[in-house]
Amino acid sequence: MTQQGVSDGPYAEIKTLRGELLTLEATDMNHAIQLICNRPGIKMRPWELRPAEDLSAMMAESEKRRLAVG
Repeated sequence: MTQQGVSDGPYAEIKTLRGELLTLEATDMNHAIQLICNRPGIKMRPWELRPAEDLSAMMAESEKRRLAVG
């Protein structure tokens, strides 16, 4: 039997963080959940899924600035 609980925020409690990061490429959050459920050890500790921000516009602007200077 596993314990279930309610947390008071969107983040895992600090005592459960292990400094691990896993990047998944998924079409949406449901697809990401399907992918993470197939990982070994998924039931051993809590996982937190967050969408990554699209940084392509920021990277393109940065590239323009670097080319303008050089």
